[in-house]
Amino acid sequence: MHTNRLINESSPYLLQHAHNPVDWYPWGDEAFTKAKAENKIVLVSIGYSACHWCHVMEHESFEDEEVASIMNDYFVCIKVDREERPDVDHLYMDAVQIISGRGGWPLNCFALPDGRPIYGGTYFPKDNWRQLLLNLNNLYRKEIERVLEFAEQLELGIVKISGIPEISPVSEKQDFKWLEEFTEKIVSSFDTTFGGYNYSPKFPMPNNYEYLLHYSYILKKSGRAEEAMKIEEQIYLTLDRMGMGGIYDPVSGGFARYSTDSIWKVPHFEKMLYDNGQLMSLYAHAHMVDPKKLYREVVYGIHSFIKNELTSPEGGFFSALDADSEGEEGRYYVWSKDELLGLIGDDFAFFAAYYSIHKEDAWEETKYILFRKKSDEDFCAEHNISLDVLENKRSGWMQILGNARSKRVRPGLDDKILASWNGLMLKGLVDAFKAFKEPEFLAAALKNANFMVQKLVKEDGSLYRCYKNGKATILAFLEDYAFVANAFIALYQVTFDESWLEHAEKLVVYTKKHFYDSEKYLFYFTSDEQPVIIARKAETNDNVIPASNSAMANLLFTLGHLLANEEYIHIAEKMVDVVKPNMQNYPQGYTNWAILALNRQYKFYEVAMAGRQFPIFRDKLNSVYLPNKVLLGADTKSKLELLKGKLIGERTLIYVCENKTCKMPVSSTQETITQIERVL
Repeated sequence: MHTNRLINESSPYLLQHAHNPVDWYPWGDEAFTKAKAENKIVLVSIGYSACHWCHVMEHESFEDEEVASIMNDYFVCIKVDREERPDVDHLYMDAVQIISGRGGWPLNCFALPDGRPIYGGTYFPKDNWRQLLLNLNNLYRKEIERVLEFAEQLELGIVKISGIPEISPVSEKQDFKWLEEFTEKIVSSFDTTFGGYNYSPKFPMPNNYEYLLHYSYILKKSGRAEEAMKIEEQIYLTLDRMGMGGIYDPVSGGFARYSTDSIWKVPHFEKMLYDNGQLMSLYAHAHMVDPKKLYREVVYGIHSFIKNELTSPEGGFFSALDADSEGEEGRYYVWSKDELLGLIGDDFAFFAAYYSIHKEDAWEETKYILFRKKSDEDFCAEHNISLDVLENKRSGWMQILGNARSKRVRPGLDDKILASWNGLMLKGLVDAFKAFKEPEFLAAALKNANFMVQKLVKEDGSLYRCYKNGKATILAFLEDYAFVANAFIALYQVTFDESWLEHAEKLVVYTKKHFYDSEKYLFYFTSDEQPVIIARKAETNDNVIPASNSAMANLLFTLGHLLANEEYIHIAEKMVDVVKPNMQNYPQGYTNWAILALNRQYKFYEVAMAGRQFPIFRDKLNSVYLPNKVLLGADTKSKLELLKGKLIGERTLIYVCENKTCKMPVSSTQETITQIERVL
């Protein structure tokens, strides 16, 4: 059996390749030193452990002795886990997108010995890959000037798209019109039959729907209820279809990464922590606005999945479950009709009607994905049964299928713990606790937060990105600081434990010192303590995960209001000014920025409560969808400026404040809500 240098790594993805005949190197100086000494092209091959096509290319090419021999003879080969090193992934993804106009994983980029890319693509079938290797080596040996010229042009392109855009003059007086136009472009892309957008594959895109939910709230409170209703209908259509679709796993809970079709039926079967954390927040918020039984089921299902399959004994959250098991995509999750008939027995006809187990609904001829076409309410009406009867049946079915599935070979677990993704999951648990007051959600959130403080946060306020096998590694990136600090702020608002604000501010102070460009009003993805690879990138486009800069801007805005820190608020507003000229060009890529624009444009409140009964008021206010506020409170003296002088006798009072100016105190949640809902 072959063994290469990856055997000493901790990343599950790198360890998957540790016995390839390819002489893989991990990312680092050793590989580039060898490439320079031997004047060889560097292959940077990037993927992640749950990636189906990464497994396919490994099996076809990287495990093949002949192909490996060509790679070893003519190239220095580096394997990168994109989840450990998003900075490396960003660089070479930019290069491949410039070259080909598209990207994805596995990402295979060829570079000069100094790291500058010269060619790249994604998945290559074995014969194409073999020929490409030979052609590139031949070109490098015989036409080096041509290769160097292309590398220089590509480097200029990377620098251009990586840099911070120049700030454009923005009117001091903001208006709602541009947000209307921005939102209308999003609305024009809706799939009004199946939810999501009118193309496939379909990704959940949680921050898009968080923005739309917030926008519809502003419309309603501005007296534009009919317009709000149209947007909410699309939000609920999307969440309903996703929750009933094959992208959601009704047996174990949790969502797969995306749907390969337009109806949310056939998932790409890997389950990622970052999706489920954000979707837990989204469904919890949607339940606050429209308390559907399905939304509660989804939130509790995500928690069950995370608790049972992605939680470490220390309280950290693992990264992902693979799409494949036993070398086959989705094998762990799908069922044959005969198998289901044997398991469900006499109830099968009813089960088949509920979960679409009919010949025309089969996936790959004989396999079935559990997929619902109708809501429980509609299904019960059609079959003349009560919701309670259906719920009892479904609970029994899921127990039977769960027991059967437990005997299968499980998909591979990516057990590295990433700071940024843990921040997203922690925030999801906090939002779920707000909506449902489930003690288990808060307990899991507190355990995770304490784990991160103890294992990932350093004394100087810096972070590690990765944790595995008792060891923290890799200096964190901007997204780690932004998502973790944002989660700590959320945790403060359900506990009023000021230590979480202190932890958040410590991270922000470090980030401002080491990531921030004060002249251009944006943060770099890497700190000034990390080596620059060609260009220091500033990430501004929201995607499946919000951009690190939009997350940072929202964080500064929120923390600034909690701490009465005008500098933080000023930086956040300037950050929006930088990206605003680009927002109309691609609205779906700027929705997290647009949430901040709404908070900036409309009234945003600091709600301060003081007195012994503050937990009752806090919990009631947290359970209502009020996106234009932050909460703070105490029953004793506090370090927070907005709480000073507000503790009066035995009474518990609530102060609704705007830019540190407070209205007369009230003593009921309804009076508070009435004041907050004045958005104009």
